[in-house]
Amino acid sequence: MAANGVTNGAAVEPASARFSDIPSTIDIPVGDQLDEAVEVNLDDLIDDPTELCTLLENEGAARTYWMTVAMAYAKQSKIDHAIEMLIRASQVLQNSTPRERVSMTCSLCWLYLHKSREAPRVPPEGVLVTEAKTKEYYLQLATSSLNDASRINPAFPPLFLARGVLQLLKASLQAPSTSTGPKAVDPERTELLRQALKSFEDALRVSQGKNMLGLMGKARTLYSMKKYPEALTAYQEVLRKMPGLVDPDPRIGIGCCLWQSGYKDDAKIAWERSLELVPGNKFANILLGLYYLDSSGHLPTNSPEFLRVYKKAMTEYTQKSFKIDKNLPLTCATFASYFLSRKSFANVDTLAHKAIQYTDVNAVASDGWYLLARKEHYEGNISQASDFYRRADDARGGTERGYLPAKFGAAQLSVLRNDLGEAKLQLEKIIQLSKNYEATILLGTLYAEEVFANQAAEVKEDKSAEIAKAITLLENVRTAWKDPKKNLNPDASVLLNLARLYESDQPEKALQCLQQVEELEINQVPESERPQETEDEAEIRAALRKFLPPQLLNNIGCFYSQAEKHELASDMFEAALGACVRFDSSDENADTDSLVTTISFNLGRSYESRGMVDQAIEVYERLLARHDDYIDARTRVAYIKLRRNPHKEGPDAVAKLYQENNTDLEVRALYGWYLGKVTKKKAVNLNEDPEFRHYKHTLQHYDKHDRYALVGMGNLYLQQAREMRRETDQEKQKRSATYSKAVEFFEKALSLDAKNAYAAMGIAIALAEDKKDLKNALSILVKVRETVKEAHVHVNLGHIYSELRQFSKAIEHYEAALSKEGKENDTVILSCLGRTWLNKGRSDRDLDAYKSALDCAKKALEAAPDQVHYKFNVAFVQIQLASTIYNLSEKQRSVEQLEEAAEGLEAAIKALDEIATHPHTPYPKHDVEQRANMARNTQRKQLERAIASQKEYEEKNKEKLQAALEQRQAELKRREEERQKLLDAEREKQERIRKEREAIAAKDAELAQARLERERAVMEAEMTTDSETGEKIKRKRRPAPRTTSEGKPKRTPKKKKARAEQDSGSEGERPAKRRRRLTKTENTKYKSAEIIVDSDESGDDDDGEDALERAERNLERSSAALPSDDENDDRGRNQSDDEDRMDVDNRGDRASGDEDEDAEEVTRRSRARRGRIVDSDEEDEDEGAGVQSDKEAKNASDESDNDAGPSAKDASMVDADDDDDE
Repeated sequence: MAANGVTNGAAVEPASARFSDIPSTIDIPVGDQLDEAVEVNLDDLIDDPTELCTLLENEGAARTYWMTVAMAYAKQSKIDHAIEMLIRASQVLQNSTPRERVSMTCSLCWLYLHKSREAPRVPPEGVLVTEAKTKEYYLQLATSSLNDASRINPAFPPLFLARGVLQLLKASLQAPSTSTGPKAVDPERTELLRQALKSFEDALRVSQGKNMLGLMGKARTLYSMKKYPEALTAYQEVLRKMPGLVDPDPRIGIGCCLWQSGYKDDAKIAWERSLELVPGNKFANILLGLYYLDSSGHLPTNSPEFLRVYKKAMTEYTQKSFKIDKNLPLTCATFASYFLSRKSFANVDTLAHKAIQYTDVNAVASDGWYLLARKEHYEGNISQASDFYRRADDARGGTERGYLPAKFGAAQLSVLRNDLGEAKLQLEKIIQLSKNYEATILLGTLYAEEVFANQAAEVKEDKSAEIAKAITLLENVRTAWKDPKKNLNPDASVLLNLARLYESDQPEKALQCLQQVEELEINQVPESERPQETEDEAEIRAALRKFLPPQLLNNIGCFYSQAEKHELASDMFEAALGACVRFDSSDENADTDSLVTTISFNLGRSYESRGMVDQAIEVYERLLARHDDYIDARTRVAYIKLRRNPHKEGPDAVAKLYQENNTDLEVRALYGWYLGKVTKKKAVNLNEDPEFRHYKHTLQHYDKHDRYALVGMGNLYLQQAREMRRETDQEKQKRSATYSKAVEFFEKALSLDAKNAYAAMGIAIALAEDKKDLKNALSILVKVRETVKEAHVHVNLGHIYSELRQFSKAIEHYEAALSKEGKENDTVILSCLGRTWLNKGRSDRDLDAYKSALDCAKKALEAAPDQVHYKFNVAFVQIQLASTIYNLSEKQRSVEQLEEAAEGLEAAIKALDEIATHPHTPYPKHDVEQRANMARNTQRKQLERAIASQKEYEEKNKEKLQAALEQRQAELKRREEERQKLLDAEREKQERIRKEREAIAAKDAELAQARLERERAVMEAEMTTDSETGEKIKRKRRPAPRTTSEGKPKRTPKKKKARAEQDSGSEGERPAKRRRRLTKTENTKYKSAEIIVDSDESGDDDDGEDALERAERNLERSSAALPSDDENDDRGRNQSDDEDRMDVDNRGDRASGDEDEDAEEVTRRSRARRGRIVDSDEEDEDEGAGVQSDKEAKNASDESDNDAGPSAKDASMVDADDDDDE
């Protein structure tokens, strides 16, 4: 770029040359008298030019006087008076020469063009279209004047420039193309710009390229055609040829081109330079204001830096530009946006209309309409706002192109009109055009709200597609936040909507969203509020939670509770109560009572889950002291009392609660559960069962859709069907009908709540017990298990797996049921687990399984010692274990096992005798006595004989058994030692490889650094200082002088030299042939250790060498300090070409030589692999080789491909990828 107004080291402030040739006064001759003249002060012209026109006409003044006075009026911005004078002059001087007439007509055209820039774009309100003097009106007058001038003299040079400006202004008034596609081309506008470009090029042609205004017009046309690099080049050419040009200022255009190309900081520098030269440049001021506004958009709005940058944009630049010109459209639009943020709508209306009226740029007009639409949108004038949004969109192309903010505003209006279908369609079009995240958020929110509305509706619809759509859209936005290049700020509303969408199916993701919102809120807490006395992150977060919204903390606590993280849930609920207290103290008008009530109840429930019942009761009682009608709290208190005192205090509390609130469905559900627990014996007739009658009464008189009552009725029908007889076909049909009745209730509950896990589990039980459809029952229960974290789900799964004879899975689920709170000693589950272990022992003939079954039976008996059937179970397992051990071979059992089984058998015999005398035996008394007699008379003797024979067997095989045991232990020890050795060897190998790689990397880093330093030295030695400009430039090569007797040293052919060197070595040392590939490269960098010599330079003559050559020679000497080629070659052979080759040689470095202005030949050098220095023999060969042409280089490469390298050492070092093709 040129020196921007700096000449000979002295700064010169350039001034505008516009109207600089207009004098302050002018003397108009009076008639034919040469010594008399009328002096006219051109700096203080009268408002009415009629008197001056009469004077000039009467005195027969020449054309120059008319035009000077007219331009004086134009200089004072009185364009209408200037036009009037030129029209009068044209009438008076009709008989003047064609040159004079064309000059006046052309000037009139320029004045019309000037008026067009200042005229309104559309007719003002209240003015007829035919009477309005708009931009189009003046352009028509300018066209007419231009045509008149062209008829007089079409080759008049200023006409080319005027025609180009006219076509450029016409193109700016063309409405954008409505063609589909974001890159659609408007043919009419394109044709006008093409014609304008041709006109400016004609102006440059006739002036031999000296017309800088023509070049400026060409640059402006290229900019309008969106050819920003070409436009930038043209503007820079103007600045280089005419650095003092400031009106118009090419620096403004340079900055705009750089801005459009993405170099915003460089654009700022150009505009600042323009402002430095002309502080009153309104365009530079407003453009710098826009630069700082754009910068503020990338900063957090609550940061001090944002306030500083925004204030600088508005007060230092935009306001200054507005003071210079109150009608500048871009300034008006920018200021209108500021007043819109301040809700100063009157100023917005005025400034936006100015921007629309006076601009000749469609984008600025679009901004004006958009600002008016926003104003009407704020004020609630939806129809007017919709019209303005449409105009803003149309001003930029509309439909498939248009203005995205205007389209987004129209979509928002559709939402306000509750036309959600239209809003979705508009937003989807916006997203298709560009990845607009605001539109994505709004569209995702609309789908989410549709889902939430459906959840609250009485009749539910399938909204799975809407849920998936909303989650996809909002997650796309959430993902975009993680990209630092997009510089997007997270939005809490997006995370909250995602949390609600995830709440039912993916609660863990919902919790993550809420935790992210918590993080955002904590980051918003002022630094002054953060605790200074601790550095523990957890304590700091806990202290800052009092500044967060209590609703957020409460919801996080609920999700923790759902995930069974009850301690964390309690912490959150306690923090939420603390936040309520702070919120209440900071705002006297705040109503936090409902929040405190809900959060207190949740805190009590979390205490219950943690087993802190006393604390829970305390919370509930405090809550009831404030709101004694809070039924949920009373219900929990009654339930706790019932669990603690099931005989007196508990039933009384439940009965009292039911009497006082018998219409509340939650209370009725608790009472129904209570009736099911206290009923000692189920009625034979289901209609007489108190629990059944209670549920039926609820459905008939309170709510026929009460899901708890429906599920309760289904469970009661299940119990009845399970106990029904099924000996005859009639009994089986009746039983199946009862199961069907139960399924009907479950299906009704599912129709009201598709995610009712208890109803689904009832259907699974019915399928398994009635239809024996274990596969479908299993699939249902597996899904229920993910939702219901209760023991009976695992029990049912255990039953299914046991029926499928998958005993391991059944045992796993029974044990999971026992692990639930309060189920450690559940006799039913222990019995089921024991039965499964027994079946597994029978199936696998596994003694350990029998023992586990016996342990379970004993635990059940310990938990309920009064239950005789548990006693029978223990005896039965003991008998089965004794029988199984007896039937094992002598190799599979031991004396200890037999003796233990005998003891168990004796205990079983005793237990069976006691059971037989019990009044309520689990089986008929005769059967129990018969089993005891069989154990006493038969199994006892069998075990005695088995023990005797087992002892005899073990005595005989004692030594063999001991030897086998020792051999087995030795084998196991040997295997373990071998495995350990293998592991140690592998670890040593990995450690050795790691160290080798570290050493290789360090060495290659050293080589790379050395090469970079050599390159830097060569580059610095090659640069010199220009004596004229003082800039660093590349040194020009001067050929070294040489005597006439000297001739070119002959170069030994490589092929011949290679053959000679190969003959000198032994056959055993001869290396394998290494082929080299010649690649064509660009001369952009210097290779390391590369010495560039001139083709005519003599190696022994130092008289003509310069500093560069001396530096190169010194570098050549210093290369001897590096490792030898043999060492490098050995190291290279030891490394794997696939794994250990360093990247330092693969960075695409290419040799580059100095280009001599007198000769284009350079010496071609070969580069050593991995930056190693080429052997001195090879250097001597290259230095004496002279310069080869492209063809010779090609031939040399062909030779190299067919022959071995010059020596074994060099062949191993040559890098085939580093050969250069000049």
